[in-house]
Amino acid sequence: MNKVPKPTLSRRDFLAAAGSAAVFSIVPRSVIGAGQTPPSGKVNLAFVGVGSQGMRVMFGFLKHADVQAVAVCDAIKQANDFPQWGTNEFRNSVRDLLGVKTGWEWLSPEAPISLTRTLKVTSGVCGYEPARQIVDAYYAAKTPSGQYKGCKAFQDFRQMLDKQADIDAVVIGTPDHLHATVSIAAMKKGKHVFCQKPMAHNIYEARKMAEVAAQTRVATQVAVGVAASEDTRRLCEWVSSGAAGPIRRVINWSNRPVWPQGIDRPSESMPVPEGMDWNLWLGPAAQRPYHRIYQPFVWRGWHDFGCGALGDMGCYSFDTIYRALKLGVPDSIEASSSELCDESYPKASLVHFNFPAEGGRSIELSWYDGGLLPRTPRELAGGATLDKEGLIFAGSSASILCDFTGGKPRLLSAEKKDFAEPPKTLPRSIGHEREWIEACKGNKEVQPAANFEFSAKVTTALCLGNIAVRTGKRLSWDDAAMKITNSAEAQKLVRREYRSGWEL
Repeated sequence: MNKVPKPTLSRRDFLAAAGSAAVFSIVPRSVIGAGQTPPSGKVNLAFVGVGSQGMRVMFGFLKHADVQAVAVCDAIKQANDFPQWGTNEFRNSVRDLLGVKTGWEWLSPEAPISLTRTLKVTSGVCGYEPARQIVDAYYAAKTPSGQYKGCKAFQDFRQMLDKQADIDAVVIGTPDHLHATVSIAAMKKGKHVFCQKPMAHNIYEARKMAEVAAQTRVATQVAVGVAASEDTRRLCEWVSSGAAGPIRRVINWSNRPVWPQGIDRPSESMPVPEGMDWNLWLGPAAQRPYHRIYQPFVWRGWHDFGCGALGDMGCYSFDTIYRALKLGVPDSIEASSSELCDESYPKASLVHFNFPAEGGRSIELSWYDGGLLPRTPRELAGGATLDKEGLIFAGSSASILCDFTGGKPRLLSAEKKDFAEPPKTLPRSIGHEREWIEACKGNKEVQPAANFEFSAKVTTALCLGNIAVRTGKRLSWDDAAMKITNSAEAQKLVRREYRSGWEL
């Protein structure tokens, strides 16, 4: 059993240190964990979406002693074309999980996959049937008989939620366009939810998810591990200590996408692979013929299914930025990009956000992706250049340069030579997954940092950035009305059209 350490500060102390808009404790204590609390102290988990990333997340949760996997679900029964990030990744991960040195070779057929012209990986096997076998093998290894057949497998998450009564919580690893659909269905059944990033596919969905979470009083968490990291807390302490003076601008850049973007829909179709329910995979998205170009993994570049480079990677860096600067939502957004396509995000984009003045100052945030880089700060000596990904917090007296999610901060200043590390004033996390598990168990002293209420604000900004890219217009945003006030064209992208039967 994992022991839960006590926070270094009390909640009262933390609120005093962080100000009234606490950035690591958002939902009131009375709300967290008020859904189904497992009486045994063990949380029965169902995993919806067990492709390559969903399987990786499942491996992590299985290692918690107070978690029991009772169900797995995916629109795909089994397929051998999921990308691995390392040689024999899935085989080795399962061997490590089970503590064995042989077997499971079939999980890593190692066929070459070219995700882009420059990114080549190898294939692995995923789907609900491999996931079920892995779960059963994991628990079988812990029984005297060496036998276990307790994990149920489903293709339709709706049937799973109706038939599997012992589920306490759901871990969602589907493509982006299904996050809200599955999350809301689970929360309305009283299930706690851990959802992959980005939280939602559009602004309407993010707001709806936060509303349902508040109504059902379940524990929620978005899979943005930096919310629990030491790097984020350290950076917040640097910023709040005034190391760079009041922050006026943030510059953020990413080397994504590493999947195809800037492409058009194929004119031809392909036969749906055996064991795949294409209708379920599409979910709320408009009907279209199956084609291999949409999945797996490469769905991120398509408007109907993913959120592009900004929506995918901005979840990490914007979470850190929001906590460091206690941001709300932007009031104006504009963007430029490489050539636009009707159905996929561009190959590269530059997005500027303006956040309203708080305490007499507004903050500008600039995002670069697709290989675009900001100008190298003059203070970088010796001809040094910027890394492929990073963050700069530009203040009135200095700048803070750090990695993409706030790690390895460096103070860039021609004047400040005597900077000292500020003291640790923020409570440290017990771990991203542990926060949520403890909340599921009803522990009122532990609160998920990336809960749906907080993450809905971050998601709104990311989605607004994507809308600005897609329309090429400077947008004005009224958050209270959930409306883009100066473009009817852009307003249509705040909420998608849902297929009949898939409305939220």
